Amino acid sequence: MSGRKDDNEDREARRKLGERLREARKYLGLKQDEVAQYLKIPRTALSEIEGGTRRVEVLELNRLAKLYRQPAAYFTGEDETASSYPVDVAHLARKAADLSRKDRDELGRFAEYLRTRAETEPE
Repeated sequence: MSGRKDDNEDREARRKLGERLREARKYLGLKQDEVAQYLKIPRTALSEIEGGTRRVEVLELNRLAKLYRQPAAYFTGEDETASSYPVDVAHLARKAADLSRKDRDELGRFAEYLRTRAETEPE
């Protein structure tokens, strides 16, 4: 019985991994053909990875992480904080971390302004 549970957990982990990889690719505006060529794999293999039906080799994941400008732990879910955010938010957070404290404070004020503006604007 434990084997079936492990299989289901593996399938779910591959599905989530594939979903995060697909979101990152789309966020950067890359096509499957472009990414597959970068990895030197068939486009169908990339489609299977993103669909969660094909396992990802460690070297492939590392190359994808580099291409998508995300840590590999973001895609695997090991970095639970980062992986709980949409890819664009995680990207912004990493970029903001490189800013000075003063600039991060200013960025926070700007984000608050945008949130307030969105709440007050009619749809």
